[in-house]
Amino acid sequence: MFAAAFLFSYLVLSKIYKHENVSVHLLDKLSIFIILGTLIGARLGQVFFYEFGYYKHHLLEIVLPFSINKGNFEWTGYQGLASHGGAIGILIALGWYCKKYKQPFLWVIDRLVIVVALSGFFIRIGNLFNSEIIGKQTNVFWAFIFERVDFIPRHPAQLYEAICYLIIFFLLWNIYKKRGIHLKKGSLFGLFLILVFSVRFLIEFLKENQEVFENALPINMGQILSIPFILVGLYFVSRRPTSKIK
Repeated sequence: MFAAAFLFSYLVLSKIYKHENVSVHLLDKLSIFIILGTLIGARLGQVFFYEFGYYKHHLLEIVLPFSINKGNFEWTGYQGLASHGGAIGILIALGWYCKKYKQPFLWVIDRLVIVVALSGFFIRIGNLFNSEIIGKQTNVFWAFIFERVDFIPRHPAQLYEAICYLIIFFLLWNIYKKRGIHLKKGSLFGLFLILVFSVRFLIEFLKENQEVFENALPINMGQILSIPFILVGLYFVSRRPTSKIK
């Protein structure tokens, strides 16, 4: 699903770049930065936001795709990637890319977020296949039973998120096609942050907590981490076009 996300994102962005007469060579460079930023950021997000209590005693396992137990190696395939960490990784990678290749940050990110929403759809479908990030128990007729976990009917929270992200993708894509270069810089970025992380905040109420420590919190870690992104989104949507941010 990660591979599908990157592939379709590249295809959509290449269409945008060609439409605006921007070199696709720059998109090729951007793709490398975003892939690395996403994977590294998502991995470190899982480590520091959710499982630092474990990884502070197993530092090698942060970068190795297997766990080490009494000299034995157990393949894990980097289990654990946090979307909030991925978002931070993308922003850092994009800032580095824009500085290196002298590209306007807001121009790039306004177009990038269109496909980030699409990528979120693919990733949550992958979570559904893997019985990850499961929902709470429910009696609704569309409930899923994740047999890898238990035999309790649960909300397919991954599917809820996937559908919402797909809708957000089409919404952003439609706004871009209708208004394109006439949009206020940063407005698509801001709208993306508000919509995606509001969806994430609300659907978290239907999910099981991912880590035990979250049970003691008034809202879980996913919701806590979503709030700053929503606030940043509100800033970019409401700010004046004369802002010095480029």
